[in-house]
Amino acid sequence: MAKYLRTSSISAELEILIRDAKKELYIISPYLKLSDQVKELLNDKEREKVEVRIIFGKQELAPSEMGFLENLKYVRLYFSKNLHAKCYLNENKMIIASMNLYEYSQVNNREMGILIDTENEDDKKVYEDATKDIDSIIHNSEDFSYVKAPQKKLQSEKTISEIVETKDKSKSKLLTTKELSQVTGLSSRKVNSWFTDKKLMYKKDDDWVTTKRGKEAGGIEKSGQYGQFIIWPEDITKHILE
Repeated sequence: MAKYLRTSSISAELEILIRDAKKELYIISPYLKLSDQVKELLNDKEREKVEVRIIFGKQELAPSEMGFLENLKYVRLYFSKNLHAKCYLNENKMIIASMNLYEYSQVNNREMGILIDTENEDDKKVYEDATKDIDSIIHNSEDFSYVKAPQKKLQSEKTISEIVETKDKSKSKLLTTKELSQVTGLSSRKVNSWFTDKKLMYKKDDDWVTTKRGKEAGGIEKSGQYGQFIIWPEDITKHILE
């Protein structure tokens, strides 16, 4: 059954939970200020290709933290303005606690929490109920995954404007990212990264989804054998190669 945690135990169990994540990791905390230790743990998850979803609220991230997170390809970042919940989970364990992922809280505050472990049969239902709420929070949050740090934003905005202004959707052949990869000579991963870096699309579960700007640039969502994918105007290749 669920285990009660005091302040020091929350910090210790949270580190274990992050280290043990093999497939997915969720970090839900209104106030987000990453300590050096948490950054090291997230770098480890990036190397292990663990899908990380971070939901925050209450205040904007500092440019330095946004810059750190934007360089992690396996991190998805969401903003929920009404968020007050604090919850951390991997594919097997969950911590629900009063503690924010904020170094001050971990050091100075008196916190309380519980640890839920699906190895215990009694905890499975609680874990499942909580994950349903988490799915709802993400669905109603703003996707910040491809919002760049302020110093890089203007350059990105200009590139998108150029794409929207110069394309002619009526004359351009539509290609998948695999076909664009063949045309450009770049790997499919690099092509996908270009589209996500320019905030034209993002990945939701196993599906690719166009953003508003992606639609303006001519991206069209299609369904296939392996889920949803996007086709793009062929003349967008010249922008990928710039």
